Amino acid sequence: MVKILVIHGPNLNLLGIRETEIYGNLALKDINKKLEDLAKKNGLDLEIIQSNHEGEIVESIQKSRGRIDGLIINPAAYTHTSIAIRDALLALDIPVVEVHLSNIFGREEFRTKSLISDVVSGHISGFGPNSYILGFHALLELINRGKEK
Repeated sequence: MVKILVIHGPNLNLLGIRETEIYGNLALKDINKKLEDLAKKNGLDLEIIQSNHEGEIVESIQKSRGRIDGLIINPAAYTHTSIAIRDALLALDIPVVEVHLSNIFGREEFRTKSLISDVVSGHISGFGPNSYILGFHALLELINRGKEK
């Protein structure tokens, strides 16, 4: 069975409460439910992690080696600061899709640089919670393409 890991970075546990004008009113549990429903519909195994701690995210990526087929990651604020997460992603040889709720390229200058975008398979941002749904479909396509080879 295909297994996908979803990693939500810092402060995403506050979705629906924090800066709703940017991130919307949907709670993280609602996004997770949509992803779980998609996984079930597609016969996939889904693991979801949320952490406010960079080291936990790095360890989750490292521990996923050899046991998952694809990764969706929203590193949140660590997108712009974490070389450690970037290095952990470099150790994976599976498709990885970076997602963001907001359009990071249309925000503050410091948010326009992603330290991981050049080491992932693809990047989706600016579609609110649908960024995760689009990311899920893109990842599934990448996984399926890899199986054809």
